Amino acid sequence: MKSLRSRLLAVFVVAGLIFGGLSAQSAFAVKPYPSQDEVVKARRNVATKQAMITRLQGIIADLTNEQTALEKTAMIKAEKYNQAKDEEEAMASKVADLQTKVEAAAAEAEQAQTQLAQIASQMWRDGAAGTSLNLFLNSEKAGNLLYQLGAQEKIAQSSDQIYQGAIQRQQYASSLESQLKDAKAELAVKTADAKTALREAQAAASALQTKVDEQKKLNKTFTAQLALLENISTSLEQQRVQGMIDEARQNDPNATGPIDAPSLYDVGPPDTEKVNIAFNFGRQQLGERYVLGGMGPNIWDCSGITKASYAAAGIYIGTHSATNQFYNMAGKRRLVPVKDAVAGDLMWYSYTDDFNGDKYHVVMYLGQGMMLEAPNPLRTVRIVPLRYGDLFRYAGRPTP
Repeated sequence: MKSLRSRLLAVFVVAGLIFGGLSAQSAFAVKPYPSQDEVVKARRNVATKQAMITRLQGIIADLTNEQTALEKTAMIKAEKYNQAKDEEEAMASKVADLQTKVEAAAAEAEQAQTQLAQIASQMWRDGAAGTSLNLFLNSEKAGNLLYQLGAQEKIAQSSDQIYQGAIQRQQYASSLESQLKDAKAELAVKTADAKTALREAQAAASALQTKVDEQKKLNKTFTAQLALLENISTSLEQQRVQGMIDEARQNDPNATGPIDAPSLYDVGPPDTEKVNIAFNFGRQQLGERYVLGGMGPNIWDCSGITKASYAAAGIYIGTHSATNQFYNMAGKRRLVPVKDAVAGDLMWYSYTDDFNGDKYHVVMYLGQGMMLEAPNPLRTVRIVPLRYGDLFRYAGRPTP
């Protein structure tokens, strides 16, 4: 796949900003950044000016390429955190359920033990025969030897059943306590994993912010230098450069259209009414901040806003995880080739083409080549053209 720098330079050629050949040499190979004095001197010679333009454009492309890579890393780390948090919450629910069962089983075992103690106490006071006679229900039959023997047998069986039941309840309670202990230990591991994933996601977001701050500062200088070289206003140059950066980042020359993939099964058309409810909810959040793990009311991450948007329409699409939402659609047999996607479908981005691989980003497809997303810590909830780079080959239809 071509680097973003190559794509940017190609765009510059089309735009007519470069009049000579482009150097493939890294902008950082000789000297990182040209001085203002170098730029002024470059204006005096056409060839030198063209070389300087190429150099500046290469620097901007390299910086943008680094930022794009960091954006992708931030989304991947955010998805890892969401998955870890999902697992932690599932294990916490299991622990709570086991705790309830342990308490109930312990109460039953204690009750059975009390019954055993009562029987033992009665037999100790009265003897086995006395206990038998006291428990005869029909006193008029007391002189019937067969009846007495039968009653004693029943009493013995009943006592044995109570005893065996007490043992079983104690064993069950003990088993549940053992399961609870293991579950608590596993929960501690899941909690630690989630904390680690959170730290890594926050570090990735911080690295991205640092790069963006750096690029904003440098781009201000570079666009001014390009404006000087090309004898146009700085504001116009800034618009042209930013537009070219956005275009190059948005499009991948090796993925210029929907990816082909075979149909897996028949999936019906979407429920337009429910899709519109999800869209309306999502649009109401436009401009709101991206926050790692956010799912409202005014902060979001990618899987948070897709989950909440469809929840507004009464549809469960999976947990707060892009990967889980993909598996949920796959499990319900609602995947369609991305080239057949329609408005309302979910789309995923993945760093691998593996069907079972993690999906680091999820968006809602609006149709007409547009999507709604909560992309990364540097962006708010937005509607933008669909990106094809890293787009997974299947989309999901929550409302067939």
